[in-house]
Amino acid sequence: MMNGNSVSHSNIKTKRKFYPNLQTKKFFIPEENKFVTLKVSTSAIRTINKIGISAAIKEAKEKGYL
Repeated sequence: MMNGNSVSHSNIKTKRKFYPNLQTKKFFIPEENKFVTLKVSTSAIRTINKIGISAAIKEAKEKGYL
C-alpha cells in the first residue's frame, strides 16, 4: 500500500491510499497434478504467465515469500 494525495479540480489535496490490484486465481501445477488458489496481483499473474507457475513458485521460495 502506498500513500498519496487526491487532488481536486480546485487543487485541494486530501490523503488517499493506493492499493495493489489483487485477484484470486487458480493455477494448475503439472508436476503435482493439482490446482492451487493464489491471491496475487495482476502484475504477478502476467509474470506467472510469462515464466510459468513452477518457475514462479521456485523463485518465490528462493526469495523467502513462501
